[in-house]
Amino acid sequence: MPVSTVEGHSGKLIFGKLGDKDIMAMQGRFHFYEGYTMKEVTFPVRVMYELGIKTLFVSNAAGGMNPKFKIGDLMIIDDHINFFPEHPLHGKNFPTGPRFPDMHETYDHKLIELADKIAEEKGIRVVHGVYMGVQGPTFETPAEYRMYHLLGGDAVGMSTVPEVIVAHHCGIKTFGISIITDLGGFDDPVEVSHEEVQVAANAAQPIMTEIMREMIKRS
Repeated sequence: MPVSTVEGHSGKLIFGKLGDKDIMAMQGRFHFYEGYTMKEVTFPVRVMYELGIKTLFVSNAAGGMNPKFKIGDLMIIDDHINFFPEHPLHGKNFPTGPRFPDMHETYDHKLIELADKIAEEKGIRVVHGVYMGVQGPTFETPAEYRMYHLLGGDAVGMSTVPEVIVAHHCGIKTFGISIITDLGGFDDPVEVSHEEVQVAANAAQPIMTEIMREMIKRS
């Protein structure tokens, strides 16, 4: 198992129960930009599959490119665009899924509907969009933000996509939320730091957790 080297990612595996559901949680994850291969980045998902995990909940901090978004928004991921230079399924095919997996419904529609329902019940603002997964570790230039938005992305980040692809290949249902921690690609460029991203993510995390906890209870 790789070791996380990023501040805010303690790199622990936590096992327990949430209600009557058995839970495996990653307190911090590994990223391609840390120098790990895609096989190493997605290894925890392979472990989850072997342990019988049926549903994967993923979250991330992301830069918002949709002009309707605000800092602190929770974006339910409807789809993603894989902009990583290496594919997590490159190489010999694992027998957990087909050589050419269909990606038509990468993020489970029923889980998305359930999240919307819970958010409405609790009066929580959520937005929807497409997550653009890129290598990093630099934050995007204003021109890159604009390009990714023109390509169909609403938020951009440096994680999630590899793990989701492998989970989908394994037949694990997936649900994802991005916390919009900064905004880019608009008329007034704004500098962003990792510390600011952490502050915004920590502020929105309890609301996101509330939605996910209720989803796990009902699913």
